[in-house]
Amino acid sequence: MIMAGKKRKHSILIVDDEKGILNAIRRQLQDTYNLFTADSGIGALKILNKNSVSVIIADQRMPEMTGVEFLEKTLSMVPDSIKILITAYADLNATIDAVNRGKIFYYLAKPWEPEELDLIVRRAIDQFELKQENTRLISELQEMNKFLNLENRVLKETLVSESDFSKIITNDPEMLNLFKMINKILNVNATVLLEGETGTGKELFARAIHYNSDRKDKLFVVQNCAALPDTLLESELFGHVKGAFTGAINHKKGLLELAHQGTIFLDEIGDTSPDFQVRLLRFLQEGEIRPLGSVKAKIIDVRVIAATNKILSEEVARGKFREDLFYRLSVFPLSLPPLRKRQKDVSLLTDYFIEKYSGQYEKKISGVSEGARKLLGSHHYPGNVRELENIIARAILLTDDNTLIEAESLLFSESNHLGKDMGLEPDNNDLKEKVAELEKEMILSAITRNNKNLSGAARQLNITRQGLYKKIKRYGL
Repeated sequence: MIMAGKKRKHSILIVDDEKGILNAIRRQLQDTYNLFTADSGIGALKILNKNSVSVIIADQRMPEMTGVEFLEKTLSMVPDSIKILITAYADLNATIDAVNRGKIFYYLAKPWEPEELDLIVRRAIDQFELKQENTRLISELQEMNKFLNLENRVLKETLVSESDFSKIITNDPEMLNLFKMINKILNVNATVLLEGETGTGKELFARAIHYNSDRKDKLFVVQNCAALPDTLLESELFGHVKGAFTGAINHKKGLLELAHQGTIFLDEIGDTSPDFQVRLLRFLQEGEIRPLGSVKAKIIDVRVIAATNKILSEEVARGKFREDLFYRLSVFPLSLPPLRKRQKDVSLLTDYFIEKYSGQYEKKISGVSEGARKLLGSHHYPGNVRELENIIARAILLTDDNTLIEAESLLFSESNHLGKDMGLEPDNNDLKEKVAELEKEMILSAITRNNKNLSGAARQLNITRQGLYKKIKRYGL
């Protein structure tokens, strides 16, 4: 009987036509393992039809069916079980043939010492457990790969669908002129510099360029240059070899290499240091990278699109950005206008975001009241399109179904009174409910600001990605 809490005994099948040997092995192993015994290969096959075993110990010399013939038949019945062959013969060639044909783990020569049998069986059990664990891990990896492949396919389809120029909502003449200019260089391997304030859609433009070019089937890789210190940024982009610096325990490919034949988007390029700018300039000039700690260069074909919320020509004049790198990056410069200069687009974007977030939040919003639309049209939008998107997303959460968004539901960033607007005054007694509302709002706002990138949203909220998943599930988001 197997007691609760104890490790399950492994089962062993012993096959030998000599009853003396059969009984001797049984007496030695019965206290440690569950045993099945048979005096012939045919009888042993009947046992295997009804039972699974971890180890099979079979004598080579048996009537009707040799041990090797029997073990060959077990390969399809119990492929993971470990086979041990008992032999009284010293014919090396015959033994090697037996090991190869029957996939035999070990052969035990007669006569043997009891300690030898114990050691061989323990090793066989260890081998069986290792095979079982490997099988489990392979199965888990296969399932994970299926999931990742599906996730990657869905993500790629989503990115392609959301990266079309038609997703850039505008009737502004300056923006429409940018589209015409971009169409001329889609398939030209020229660096593009996108300049514009935060929230004007620089990454959206970069994605649209990539997914409408002949590089669309390769990777589009994004790196925020302001997010990492110099050493880590160089390692991230150029890669490193094992031992290049403290903590470099393995070789690592850089993002430039991963983006080979694709596109890399270097955001906030204006915040990089002079030392990093030298390395980037060399790559743009030579078209090759040298991972940190390596003496071997690699030729890389990647299109570079850089972006900054600064005016790089002014940074060059101040001596804060290399002039030669500026000219390398700005082969095709594009300046994205802020939303305050695209006032006619505010109404278009408002309607677009209402449709987008009404579906996402499963709300039935009738539209925007005249007062709310007038207020939206008069706002300065320091955060540009991203700010407008957040304002509409919040307003939808605060608006009842089948009603219009009113002016009081528009929470502008500079008011900085989110808690007050949501009713979190001290005299409100339902603290748990209001805290939950605020938490949901912060989560949705972070996800929106990070363009649905959950890792970025989790970092912004200072929680783990797993923690963010749990909260999304808890609130039904």
